[in-house]
Order: sequence, then structure tokens, then C-alpha cells
Amino acid sequence: MNKKEATAILAEHLKEYRKRSYAELQFLLNEQEVCEVAGPSGTVYQLEFQAVWDSKKGEDLRVMGSIDDGGWRAFVPLGHDFIMRPDGTFVGE
Repeated sequence: MNKKEATAILAEHLKEYRKRSYAELQFLLNEQEVCEVAGPSGTVYQLEFQAVWDSKKGEDLRVMGSIDDGGWRAFVPLGHDFIMRPDGTFVGE
């Protein structure tokens, strides 16, 4: 897997999730979103997005994304995340 390509694809998709409101992201608590995209190299990647409460229910929401190419990397996918507060601001930024 091309780590640079995969990281760029994941970052681009996470950027779209960051545009959503706190309320809109809560659906990821109960349901993962999964999609496949082809990178510039032609490699097909699977992306998964989900959310968990970062500490207490109803407080900060951690949104996680992961990407793999279906090979051995599927066992250890690349991942990135962000944490959104109920007021829509991001933790650590």
C-alpha cells in the first residue's frame, strides 16, 4: 500500500466529516460508514468511519477514520481521528 497516497485520501475524507455538525456526526456512534475509492495509482482502498464518546456520553465525540487496501494492511489499517466538542469546536486545535 502506498502510505502517502492512502494518508492523503483518508485526510481528504476526514475533512468532509469535520464540516458536519456535532449532531450530524452522532449517527456514527451506532453505524459505521464504509466506502471504497480508487487512488491516483489505481489502487482501490476501503475507508471506514465511526465515532465513540471520548470520555463521557454526551460530551466530546471522537470521529475515527481508517483506510486499507485489502492486503495485509487490512489487519493494521492506517487511521486518523479528531475530537469535536458539543459546541462544534475541536479539541487540541
